[in-house]
Amino acid sequence: MRRVRHPFRARHVQVLARESLSPGFVRLTLGGPELHDFTSAGFDDHVKLILPQAGLDKPRLPVLVDGRPHVEGPRPVMRDYTPLRFDPASRTLLMDFALHGTGPAAEWARSAPIGQWAGLAGPRGSLLLPEDLQWHWLLGDETAMPAIERRLAELPAGTRAVVRVQLSDPADRRAWRSAAALDLQWVESLADAADALEIPPGPGFIWAAGEHRVMALLRKRLLARPGADPRRMRIASYWKQGEAGHHEELGAGG
Repeated sequence: MRRVRHPFRARHVQVLARESLSPGFVRLTLGGPELHDFTSAGFDDHVKLILPQAGLDKPRLPVLVDGRPHVEGPRPVMRDYTPLRFDPASRTLLMDFALHGTGPAAEWARSAPIGQWAGLAGPRGSLLLPEDLQWHWLLGDETAMPAIERRLAELPAGTRAVVRVQLSDPADRRAWRSAAALDLQWVESLADAADALEIPPGPGFIWAAGEHRVMALLRKRLLARPGADPRRMRIASYWKQGEAGHHEELGAGG
């Protein structure tokens, strides 16, 4: 695995279109001229969505002060999301929003009028995987689905993808396709689903993302498995029950 850093960049974008994907998901098309140099090299990159502060049409964007992002005035609502698909020709970016709560970002995704301004910051870095991987495990809940969809679209023929997704509402299932040989199951427990899998031989990668407690348990179980290689594993906590704006990488192997 190789990590690359990107120069800090914050941009104004507008809501250009909205699509209801299922009861729990909405897809927004964001665009604007400031996306001209947008870069997202990793399937699980994240950008910070920045909502306008009270009384403003456009949010104040963060700037680097002593190497750290700083926003003048009241701190805006900021949440992490996966950039699903970027079109450099049209300077548009697709982003999916899981509507599994009543937080300000979910409400904004549901109801922001076409033309509404927002901000995007990042991504600050990307995780690049070796090209010779033979198999991939992609495990997660609703919040992991954009990254899983993006990865499935990127995988080449001749590879294998094992996907396990834990959903609150079966109506949110997707009919994903991939050039890779796809083994997709919608499950009630990610930890139990992982226990039922055998780590295959050959070079592969295990990726998982979701709620903090679930991911911590899953990471513990995965690291205890014979054949588990912590150097080829990434487990991330995309949200935490009872805590707003949580995002944490739990580490590969310690």
